[in-house]
Amino acid sequence: MKLADLFLEQLERATRATRRTVERVPDGKSTWAPHAKSMQLGYLANLVASMPSWIGMMIDRDFLDLGNYAGGPRASTGAELAALFDKSAADARRALSNATDEHLLKPWQLRVSGNVVDEKPRYQQIADTFTHLAHHRGQLTVYLRLNNVAVPQIYGPTADEAWGA
Repeated sequence: MKLADLFLEQLERATRATRRTVERVPDGKSTWAPHAKSMQLGYLANLVASMPSWIGMMIDRDFLDLGNYAGGPRASTGAELAALFDKSAADARRALSNATDEHLLKPWQLRVSGNVVDEKPRYQQIADTFTHLAHHRGQLTVYLRLNNVAVPQIYGPTADEAWGA
């Protein structure tokens, strides 16, 4: 089995849970944060919704320089976040569908103002992206709970949703 096929399977599993999470982000709460040191809800939700697009970037480009990165599109409502997530997942799907194992073994760099801060094979960066997504999606579910929004199933039932909901 090709590496890209494994990542496509993982993307499909992550897609269901992540879309259900971002579409529940309450409107009008983008600046809310549970603590002064925490991310604002709008920033976190946009991060989660756009993260799958990083996979396409890691396949299509050799590096990202955060020193001159303006960021991607921003969404405000749950519906906009779901649409942003759908586009991000489609970008990842497209890139993975065309990726070869040989290409995924090549290095990819994260830079800040020209300085390399991280360099690993693309496949490893992509695997790290899925872990990063799971972390921030979990963080987002805590934000939902603290705003009295029903938390969707991710790996199993929640206090709000039984198995198979």
